[in-house]
Amino acid sequence: QVQLVESGGGLVQAGGSLRLSCVASGRTLNAYAMGWFRQTPGKEREFVAAINWRGGSTVFADSVKGRFTISRDNAKNTVYLQMNSLKPEDTAVYYCAADSRRYYNSRLPSEYDYWGQGTQVTVSS
Repeated sequence: QVQLVESGGGLVQAGGSLRLSCVASGRTLNAYAMGWFRQTPGKEREFVAAINWRGGSTVFADSVKGRFTISRDNAKNTVYLQMNSLKPEDTAVYYCAADSRRYYNSRLPSEYDYWGQGTQVTVSS
């Protein structure tokens, strides 16, 4: 079992940048593919980005493609989400998640096994 803790959220103006981090403990991160999701009140959890266990394959939601990047440092048990050119519609609670099928990078929340507690990102206009 792995525990995930996100950090790096906050308040930023539109056009700004934030980098979210997700630190894993309890098991080595390279056992998992990792994903980032986001959620706003009253809406379902939305896929943002995912990366396979070695970092060689990444996928992004169309809404963030070209603005966000996902990366990982398995030696540090950490996954990152670099968010640039932020827009007010990016405002959400952001969650990282771990998928035991480490060769995949799924867009489906139901396919992830472990979740962090989330970090709030607020983008002001």
